[in-house]
Amino acid sequence: MTGPYLADHGDGGYRVAHYDLELDYKPHTGRLAGRATLSAVATGPCARVVLDFGTLTVSRVLVDGRPARHVHGGGKLRVRPSRPVDGPFTVEVRYSGVARPVRSRHWGELGWDQLTDGALVASQPIGAPSWFPCNDLVRDKATYRVSVTAPSPYAVLANGVPVERRTGGSSTTWVYEQAEPMATYLASVQIGLYERLPLAVGQDVAVPARLLRAAKHDFARQPRMMAVFEELFGPYPFRTYQVVVTDDELEVPVEAQGMSVFGANHVDGRRGHERLVAHELAHQWFGNSVGLADWRDIWLNEGFACYAEWLWSERSGGPAAQAHAARAHARLARLPQDLRIGDPGVANLFDDRVYQRGALTVHGLRTRLGDAAFFGVLREWTATHRHGAATTSDFVALAQRHTPEPLTAHFRSWLAEPRLPPM
Repeated sequence: MTGPYLADHGDGGYRVAHYDLELDYKPHTGRLAGRATLSAVATGPCARVVLDFGTLTVSRVLVDGRPARHVHGGGKLRVRPSRPVDGPFTVEVRYSGVARPVRSRHWGELGWDQLTDGALVASQPIGAPSWFPCNDLVRDKATYRVSVTAPSPYAVLANGVPVERRTGGSSTTWVYEQAEPMATYLASVQIGLYERLPLAVGQDVAVPARLLRAAKHDFARQPRMMAVFEELFGPYPFRTYQVVVTDDELEVPVEAQGMSVFGANHVDGRRGHERLVAHELAHQWFGNSVGLADWRDIWLNEGFACYAEWLWSERSGGPAAQAHAARAHARLARLPQDLRIGDPGVANLFDDRVYQRGALTVHGLRTRLGDAAFFGVLREWTATHRHGAATTSDFVALAQRHTPEPLTAHFRSWLAEPRLPPM
């Protein structure tokens, strides 16, 4: 087994309890000015605090209200307090510049990205430092308050519940609070010329006016989808669910906490991409509420979200999950048999085989346990680790409690062996 994935991100010497972000964005120039205040707890005496932060220019750093020396470069902001911190402490960072995504070796550009008219944030897995200084560990979840000021014609959406909106002069400030702990890669801001399309209580779509009619049709069944997933997975884990449709095309939709982002190309007025609506909604349970302790276990996010597509098909009059499983198995059988999805390697985190074989792992478990026990496992999983982080070992142990049949061979063959097992 390899060591922790993305080990050059994050600092295990402290954890962040809360981020307070105040941002001012100029869409036409891409200029972003920010003040980030991190409320953190050191796990022991700490003479230096290291934050992940991209290329924006840092103008001031305070630790517990006192100026602190700092060095910024190579994606790291190294802060040396006037005296070591131990236990609770705060770091305040003021910064500005033209916001640019983080360039990654395997996944292209990640994080804050300028649209034709507005901005979006798509950070998975390491793009958060493009727009705020953070402890970019996937298991280090925190609450957030995000305030964004932008020109008044623009709508601003962020994670959580809108708590304030005030207009002064030609700009408007939007304030959101995310009370449920959130991983840094799931923090998101979306800025654009959007219209609001209400679907149900707590469910909206923000969409360009030209796509309003098509989006109304394409997302019309989302409230029913939400009800089905609550029945199968347990209560929806957040207070609201916001969908954003950008006016630009996106390669794939992107999940954030309490939010999903689709491109204009995913809205066709014929529900041609409804499986993606199901996939992104399912991530609210699998990946966002129940998060990862390490990126190695990415199949727990993507396998379950992919399987949710099959479950929605089954519940909405389409092919049963078994039919989807058979087709997926046939496709995988034609691909190279050289990937262990339980430890795929950093370069293969988002390989489609992780998604499809992950879903087959889940379907195989359902076949072994039967529906009553299987969905009991899913509801217990989402309840036990609600707003936390978990591992593959945690899931295997929980599933085993629901059956006297040994499951070790099942999980080993699907997750730890490269050769594709039979259906």
